[in-house]
Amino acid sequence: MNLSFDLQSVVTTEFGVGQDDGDDQVFVFVSVDGDVQGALREMSQSTWTAMQKQAAVPVKYEPSEKYSSAEHVYLPLADHLAARMHDLHTANNLPVDGHALGNPSKVFCYFARFTDGQQRRLTALRRATQFKGVLKSRLIRLVSDALKLVEDKVFKLDVDFDLLIDAHNLHILRPSGFEFVSELQQAVLAAVPTNIEAIKQDLKFVDFAAIAEYAGRHPRAARYLASIRAQKETKQLDKGLLKKHCKRMGIKVKESKSKLVVDGDDVMRFLEVLDRRQFELELVKGKPERFKAGSRSRLRTTSGEAE
Repeated sequence: MNLSFDLQSVVTTEFGVGQDDGDDQVFVFVSVDGDVQGALREMSQSTWTAMQKQAAVPVKYEPSEKYSSAEHVYLPLADHLAARMHDLHTANNLPVDGHALGNPSKVFCYFARFTDGQQRRLTALRRATQFKGVLKSRLIRLVSDALKLVEDKVFKLDVDFDLLIDAHNLHILRPSGFEFVSELQQAVLAAVPTNIEAIKQDLKFVDFAAIAEYAGRHPRAARYLASIRAQKETKQLDKGLLKKHCKRMGIKVKESKSKLVVDGDDVMRFLEVLDRRQFELELVKGKPERFKAGSRSRLRTTSGEAE
């Protein structure tokens, strides 16, 4: 996957921060000099290099997956899960606030916006853990052959960003950073009713009343719903096979008015089945074993095609 931006022909570089402002979060620009702009450009290049080392052809981000601390995945900018980052990337009138760093405890992220020679935009963003952490440290510097405490506020940039945003995709290096700045947990919980209605169209034989009630209170279940909605194969699920698999896995499902009704205590496990995470193996005759997959990445056949 290519980056829709030329990192070698950056024309303009802007810097900004995201701030907690009471019950809201806002993004503002902060003026920086040429040296800082150069450092930000180096960070963006380091980020893309790290991404290519992780995976030149990344897989699509899925909210139900558990990712490692650094893992190159992508998310289309048009995806509803990317809405917050889409708004930041396309915003044209962000305010400039010279006092934004006056209260560093309010800063939850920092970002850079670049424009290349073709007037294409790239937004790079990093969660502000290390950026803020230095403020709690006692720093010293060498002055006239003597070490002295640095009394001014000092901010430390990282070596790379958590994600890069071009005109088409979010290129994510650290999924946890993306999830934090995107407030993904709140987003997937808020999307439960919409996701339920979409999945209902594919699985008309499932009663979603208990599922909707449970997922509205449990973020992991809400993440599964978001993942299930995005799967093209969901509409191809067979009612009989689904019911048989639930019985084999010990998931309590009954049929009422031609619809499958899952027991309230088994909603999570039922969602794991729909998300292809509950499976059974029998490698020892007469001793079947049940497992839950941490990832559901498809294996490839000897021909190189996904099974």
